[in-house]
Amino acid sequence: MSQRRGSSFAGLSVAIATPFQDGQVDYARLKAQLEFQIAAGTTCVVPTGTTGESPTLTHDEHERVIAETIQTVAGRIKVMAGTGSNSTAEALRLSKRAEKEGADATLQVAPYYNKPTQEGFYQHYKAIAEAVSIPVCVYNIPGRSAANIEVETIQRLADVDGIAMVKEATGKLDACSEILGTTDLTVLSGDDSLTLPMMSVGAEGIISVVGNVVPGDMLAMVKAYAEGQIAEAQRLHHKLYGLCSNMLGLATNPIPVKAAMKLVGRDTGELRLPLTALDDAGMQRLTQTLQTYGLIA
Repeated sequence: MSQRRGSSFAGLSVAIATPFQDGQVDYARLKAQLEFQIAAGTTCVVPTGTTGESPTLTHDEHERVIAETIQTVAGRIKVMAGTGSNSTAEALRLSKRAEKEGADATLQVAPYYNKPTQEGFYQHYKAIAEAVSIPVCVYNIPGRSAANIEVETIQRLADVDGIAMVKEATGKLDACSEILGTTDLTVLSGDDSLTLPMMSVGAEGIISVVGNVVPGDMLAMVKAYAEGQIAEAQRLHHKLYGLCSNMLGLATNPIPVKAAMKLVGRDTGELRLPLTALDDAGMQRLTQTLQTYGLIA
């Protein structure tokens, strides 16, 4: 198959945590995070996604975080703006605004809570793709959205101009294989620990949470596999696996990653309710995980 539609987003995309201080978005810390990612060589940053606590951002905050990200990055790396919603009208408004600000692509989470039919998913994504000229990444995460976008629906969406990528977070390698074998869409892993297995069947990278902490290692693994250095990619996969599974298994994202960022000296402030901080047992396990990896003494 010739080059896939979203191949310019191959590599490491990092789902950026939104820093909060005293209940407000801390834009100075956001800029520091972005500079850290640029220095690490990250391919693309993804603001206002799951890791960015987008459900608790006001509409004004959501738009400003995207705008500040685009302005700070200033074309040095790509920006895929999280502009999804369970309201098609809201997703359209956010996506049009992100395009106007200069986003390179839009990440569209499956509409959550309403539980659309497969036809509803199709019409939702088709409406967004037809309303903007930037590439659309379909984000399938049934663990969050309570409904799965079936492979047959993604195959239908592949015929819609503008749909370019799938962030595949079902945990099902078969779904990844089927999408890659029957469409020209780019697949990006939505689970850090599954990145290498998914790349082995044709995925082109990851939209990563762990990349907030160790972008260099995650990028090295993705690059090693892409360049045919299979043994090195496997070595890095096994190194990263414990960090990915142990850290992200402690509590709902982004609770553990925000705690980890604080422990490694890149504090992103508090969480917003209804998310709450890790308990003492969780912090102890997280500290051990980071020590084992060599991130803290």
